Amino acid sequence: MGLKATLSRPLAAYIVRQYARWQHDPIGTQQRVLRGLLAQGARTSFGRAHDLAAARTAPDLAARVPVRDYEALRPWFERMKTGEADVLWPGRPLYLAKTSGTTSGAKYIPLTRASIPNHLNGARDALLHYVQRTGKSRFLDGKLMFLSGSPALETLNGIHVGRLSGIVNHHVPAYLRRNQLPSYATNCIDDWEQKLDRIVDETLPAPMTLISGIPPWVQMYFDRVVARTGRPVGEVFPDFDLFVYGGVNFEPYRRKLFDTIGRPVDSLELFPASEGFLAFQDEPGNPGLLLLLDAGIFYEFVPAERFFEPNPPRLTLADVELDRQYAVVLTSNAGLWGYSLGDTVRFVSRYPFRVVVTGRIKHFLSAFGEHVIGEEVEQSLREALGAHPEAEVTEFTVAPLVSTDPATPSRHEWLIEFARPPHSSGAFAAALDAGLQRRNTYYNDLRTGNILASLQLTELPAGAFQRYMKGVGKLGGQNKVPRLSNDRTLAAGLTSV
Repeated sequence: MGLKATLSRPLAAYIVRQYARWQHDPIGTQQRVLRGLLAQGARTSFGRAHDLAAARTAPDLAARVPVRDYEALRPWFERMKTGEADVLWPGRPLYLAKTSGTTSGAKYIPLTRASIPNHLNGARDALLHYVQRTGKSRFLDGKLMFLSGSPALETLNGIHVGRLSGIVNHHVPAYLRRNQLPSYATNCIDDWEQKLDRIVDETLPAPMTLISGIPPWVQMYFDRVVARTGRPVGEVFPDFDLFVYGGVNFEPYRRKLFDTIGRPVDSLELFPASEGFLAFQDEPGNPGLLLLLDAGIFYEFVPAERFFEPNPPRLTLADVELDRQYAVVLTSNAGLWGYSLGDTVRFVSRYPFRVVVTGRIKHFLSAFGEHVIGEEVEQSLREALGAHPEAEVTEFTVAPLVSTDPATPSRHEWLIEFARPPHSSGAFAAALDAGLQRRNTYYNDLRTGNILASLQLTELPAGAFQRYMKGVGKLGGQNKVPRLSNDRTLAAGLTSV
């Protein structure tokens, strides 16, 4: 056993003991976190506008700060982007994590000096919990591969801007840099195909022990390894022991990914977001993810079925129930106040508080990490119809089409019932695809990187949507066809009627 593997064991034991301290008093821990956040928030423009100096408790916060998403808070974020100090958090943010998924373009999530440790320590502590729970630490002596965005950063009014994964890359501890792959130069390659080839070049001769990334991206890398070598990934990398993932629902990819590996390996799930590192799988075999309660984030939970009410209830940890769907609301040292994350969770245990991520509060499509929202597809369709005025659409929906063939990328499927079809289905599909790429940066990245193929347009016969809605008892009234689905349930139903 090497030095890093050996030294990780006492460190892992220490970290797990530290976590146990706040797990013994989770409610009190969250109250202390909130008081600290309110004290800092009172020193900001947002705090003065919302009288945070007079707030002490969760009800005080709820009375002053409504639940808002990025769009509702955009004026504050725009002020922060100009370089203005003390807007949402004292000082100026160190970074802006550029992400996608809003109705008016990219989001710029602040990362402050206070919030950066949350992102770094969350991933570190997840691995150390794994070491402590399993006794396995040899992976730390081998090569660790993190499939991530480019670490190349832009500058906006003196603030560094980039993808979260690329920002975090700049903070990998020095003692792990010699273990880390791909190299910095390879990670900066913009073209995904070229980048993958270089990653395969660098990793094939290396003693890979840990591989981490969003499952569809990792699957594409695995497929190239198999194509290059003619052998399963598990044979190519005999020391590969641990797969770490997050960002999308893993289940659609699990079977194919492990078939490609060719043997069992341990897996570890994380719950990272640009807004904060929220949870990780602290016990092997337990699907519940441990909420990080002492990391500068105060959590509130809105019952999902009441989220869209004018003034929905906001529950703290003391009030949540098992097996109910909740929308997650964050207040954090990144300068987020009553921020609707958009994710929904279900508690699977209390004391300790563990959750499973169940989806998004609104209809969405993120089977491949693209975070496409309804307005983006509606605007893309409207634009395509403008370019093809002969066409008229009765109804449509969009679903993921996950490929099981390594030679064929996955894609989106647009199921459209035309009142009048376009002269050229291919040209219409190309217009839809181009419009969505312009509106969603993640989808653009996946398309230009050939992780996703151009969308598939499926023309449905007249009356298909009505027959489907009638068959599921939702014809008429206020029932609506979801514009987006993150699974194939609706698509399968439509193509079978």
